[in-house]
Amino acid sequence: MTTMSTDRRYINELKPNERIEGAFAIANAQLGKTRQDKPYLRCLISDKTGELPGRMWSIDEATFRRLPTEGFVWLEGETQPYQGELQLIIHAIDPVDPSPEQMTELLPSTENDIGAMFDEVVEILGRLRHPAMQALAETYLADDFLMQQFRQAPAAKSMHHAYLGGLLEHTLNLMRLAERVCPLYPRINQDLVVFGLFIHDLGKTRELIYDRTFGYSDRGELVGHIVEGAFMLRDKVQETMHRTGQRLPAGAALVLEHIVLSHHGIPEYGAAKIPGTPEAILVSMLDNVDAKTTIALSAARPDREALDLGGNFTQKQWALDTKLYRPDPLAD
Repeated sequence: MTTMSTDRRYINELKPNERIEGAFAIANAQLGKTRQDKPYLRCLISDKTGELPGRMWSIDEATFRRLPTEGFVWLEGETQPYQGELQLIIHAIDPVDPSPEQMTELLPSTENDIGAMFDEVVEILGRLRHPAMQALAETYLADDFLMQQFRQAPAAKSMHHAYLGGLLEHTLNLMRLAERVCPLYPRINQDLVVFGLFIHDLGKTRELIYDRTFGYSDRGELVGHIVEGAFMLRDKVQETMHRTGQRLPAGAALVLEHIVLSHHGIPEYGAAKIPGTPEAILVSMLDNVDAKTTIALSAARPDREALDLGGNFTQKQWALDTKLYRPDPLAD
């Protein structure tokens, strides 16, 4: 089945006990077993406005094998409140191949102006004080293909800022934070922090694919954005030297590379090294602030009309290792 409804209902518009049909993105599709040892489908169903947990209680293994683990499906189902959240009970499901126009309904995108955000990134980089850092920034900005990917890429496959333009939005948030926090610590080198934040996730432009659904490239699976970002930095340092004659002061390239390699904080979260300079520690902590706060707000206070489904807590958020309390006690 490959047709689509022209008057589709988006996920952020759905209410409990509402029947829906249409094309949606599917992620994390798994075959589980009920207490009666019967197979059922569990997955995440999404469109450009949000996502819902999906369940199909009667499914055979042949149907499951036809479905993409990550991709697009046409489904019919019904929304249902469950433990304070909305979930989708699926009655029928088939793979679907959406057109480029239909993809605009399915892939989430930043609500902010991408051009304006990128201009602000350039403006902040323009305030770097050291001439060699300015020259290195100009080398990155002159790479049109890289900057186009930077403007378009999500910041993650799922987790935080997982939408087109998410990498740019996340990076700009961090650079804004740095310009406010660094003056509180006069001995921190603001140039290293700001520039480190600009480049810390640029490897995601090569790690992720995002032209259809979000996933990992072969390079992403085998190398990853942290090491890829360090490779990129080495290339750009050499390119800057050949292009402008500007040589970074001794140790500057090394500490920037360390920022990229250590920004995930600990090896369990993918860091190649534990942060070992004041600037690397600050970069890692600011990155964590923006990522985890965004995850928490998306789960507890999603950008959709509030539904009172009788629960004060979200389901457990595995990225945060806890359930989240929803209410804002001071909200009107």
